[in-house]
Amino acid sequence: MKFGGTSMAGIERIREVASRVAGEVARGNEVAVVVSAMAGETDRLVGFAHAASPLADRAEYDVVVASGEQITAGLLAIALQAAGVPARSWLGWQLAVATTGAHSTARIEAVDTSAVLASMAAGSVAVVPGFQGVGPDGRVTTLGRGGSDTSAVALAAALHADRCDIYTDVDGVYTTDPRIVPRARKLKRITYEEMLELASVGAKVLQTRSVELAMKEKVRVQVLSSFIPAGNDPEPGTMVVDEDEHVEQELIAGVAYNRNEAKITVAGVPDKPGVVAAIFGALADAQVNVDMIVQNIAYVAGTTDVTFTVPRTELALSEDVLAKAKGNIGYASVTSDAAVAKISVVGVGMRSHAGVAVTMFRALGDRGINIQAITTSEIKVSVLIAEEYTELAVRVLHTAYGLDAT
Repeated sequence: MKFGGTSMAGIERIREVASRVAGEVARGNEVAVVVSAMAGETDRLVGFAHAASPLADRAEYDVVVASGEQITAGLLAIALQAAGVPARSWLGWQLAVATTGAHSTARIEAVDTSAVLASMAAGSVAVVPGFQGVGPDGRVTTLGRGGSDTSAVALAAALHADRCDIYTDVDGVYTTDPRIVPRARKLKRITYEEMLELASVGAKVLQTRSVELAMKEKVRVQVLSSFIPAGNDPEPGTMVVDEDEHVEQELIAGVAYNRNEAKITVAGVPDKPGVVAAIFGALADAQVNVDMIVQNIAYVAGTTDVTFTVPRTELALSEDVLAKAKGNIGYASVTSDAAVAKISVVGVGMRSHAGVAVTMFRALGDRGINIQAITTSEIKVSVLIAEEYTELAVRVLHTAYGLDAT
């Protein structure tokens, strides 16, 4: 069981979590719990670290920001004990969550569960702070924002758990954002691949790395709300499963959007081998994540235009990198547009059905929404449009693919 920051926001919420955990224990289950810091606490700790020094040592930064989960782990163990449930906390170094040494962006390499399994078999609930581990040098590491989901999946895999329940502030995975489309439907099941694509293109329910790990380790993940009392939801949560287990596959699982996009066009690029590599090599060296890429036919002979997208937060950095690389690339000009959004339709049914992209293009065209760029994968079609049409595009596509609740 994993509980996010909103679920742990204060002593009363922690007592409610303890009650939910106690219910699972009463049903005869051996339970391990992964907790996030209280809502807003990690931001507060990050602020302290940056106030002490904008260039804080990353290892000491991890010591500071990892403390939020340590507090909630201890508090939940105390609340469980007060409710008569044997429990103890296991910090990252005690559980031996071995990670890489990349402080603030570490990746989990192994989890030693021998002591925890023995404790759980004796009837004790293991409470584990998410987001943290221990590096090769024995120092505390953190996994990056949203890392508690990854901690939970990694622990579930190491324990060979029957299931990993992730409790958050939403009651499952929907066909799209219910705030934009009130008739969005909650999915009973979704495949790892669909959830991974949705997470990567803007859906905020699960952290991308946690879905990747769940798919690799075949961990069944259930998304639930900690704000709905146990037993009060007739169709609780959404199960994220392997494609072989998802027997009621639909053509499209959902429509996602991402407003954190910026478009860059490098015009008048010499049309010769190696130039495109020079553009994206310079961006890669600056750790800029490039998404959609389109190479256009230019009007001037011997040149081409290259259009691509980057995270909006990396637009200024990208423009600076391209300006410094102008002599090496030899382009004529660079223009950018931050008022764009990426809209994606995702579904494993695309593998066996033709016409999915045509439906998307036609539906958007009928509403006068211009497509600026297109990318596809085996189970996803994404388009770039003007940001002002984001909500209209989501509603139009949700209806076009028959996803509206009846």
